Amino acid sequence: MAQSLPLFHRELKKGSAELLILSLLEARPRHGYEISQLIESQSGGTLTFNIASFYPLLYRLEKRGWIQGRWVEKQGQRRRRYYKLTPAGREILKQQRSTWVEFVAAMQRITGVKHA
Repeated sequence: MAQSLPLFHRELKKGSAELLILSLLEARPRHGYEISQLIESQSGGTLTFNIASFYPLLYRLEKRGWIQGRWVEKQGQRRRRYYKLTPAGREILKQQRSTWVEFVAAMQRITGVKHA
């Protein structure tokens, strides 16, 4: 049983990664490293992403039209790709939030675990 927990954790993280990224881009454009660092810091280190899997996820979201990236060069820094939420991405974010709320409520009903 203990061996299935890491797999479950990875699958849960994979399923929520889109929601996390879209949520962080709602306020303003951000570059990939900033997004991954915010996820890690705001989750208290519980959620971390391997760069090898994180950037392909950003590219997939961009290909779907949910986010839009553009390269930005700043004096004294290497260029970075900043991503912003598109109107289609805002709609998907709204849908995913609604689905997440329903999922969490169902889990609470079944497991008896309440939000801390």
